[in-house]
Amino acid sequence: MNFGTLPSGEQVERVELSSGRLRAEVLTYGAIVRTLEVSGVNVVLGLDTLEDYLTRSRYFGAVVGRYGNRIANGRFTLDGVEYHLPINNGAHSLHGGTEGFDHRVWTIAGLTDASVMLALTSPDGDQGYPGTLTTTVTYTLAEDALRIDYSAKTDAPTVVNLTNHSYFNLKGGGDVLDHVIRMEAEHYLPVDEGKIPTGELAPVKGTPFDFTEPHAVGKRCDGAYDHCFVLDGDITVSAGGLTMEVTTTEPGVQFYSGSMLDGVETPYGPFAGLCLETQHFPDSPNQPQFPSTVLRPGEIRTSSTTYRFI
Repeated sequence: MNFGTLPSGEQVERVELSSGRLRAEVLTYGAIVRTLEVSGVNVVLGLDTLEDYLTRSRYFGAVVGRYGNRIANGRFTLDGVEYHLPINNGAHSLHGGTEGFDHRVWTIAGLTDASVMLALTSPDGDQGYPGTLTTTVTYTLAEDALRIDYSAKTDAPTVVNLTNHSYFNLKGGGDVLDHVIRMEAEHYLPVDEGKIPTGELAPVKGTPFDFTEPHAVGKRCDGAYDHCFVLDGDITVSAGGLTMEVTTTEPGVQFYSGSMLDGVETPYGPFAGLCLETQHFPDSPNQPQFPSTVLRPGEIRTSSTTYRFI
């Protein structure tokens, strides 16, 4: 189903998925999850028109890449060669650069009533990254869950860190400050003023970042979170009589509480939704002590994340 036409003339398609009490709409633009309904309640933030996604989006529902999150000063060195990326977040590169995967039209590579596979090829040098990267993202609705499967391969050494940037609101409206989170994460990544990790894996115990016991988003730090947590297990979020369980093969999750949404440049105000972006750590290409995000020819990088509703 056609969702609109880009200034380039490319068509953007809208795909509808359903399984049991779940319904979803996925766009080929940005591989965006536009809606995700649980028993008729839409639990993700989405926009009405393609023009809104071009001008008013804060990565709502999109797949970000090649590198989700920040790379310090927009540069990294791989095999002795320094690569330079677009600067689009203060002094740093964020979510793949100015024209990341969230701005691309993906190809439908497979489709069923409950699943869609989207494919994208990023050429060598795209946004400064080396190697031609071939990527697929598959969204599947099954057993009261949305599962996201990522796959990537390259023809030259590169770095890759794919994630989905959906904003969740389990009540279907209002703010998320009363959403209660429990996260199996004993450590988080402290950051500097530019939100670049210092390199330390700091204990959460005794800090506002301790969600090993359930806490409401707005209980501490005025609810303003935008930090990567080192996962030891699963995440649960509860609000409005609904619970979402998040499981992933990734080592970390960026918890962003939507504090910087302003209701002016975007249709949504502060704390309208929260993000749980499962991923490798920010700035890993410059921090060798972090799990590696390097991908080499002959390898296939895969990961899976499941959002299950109870």
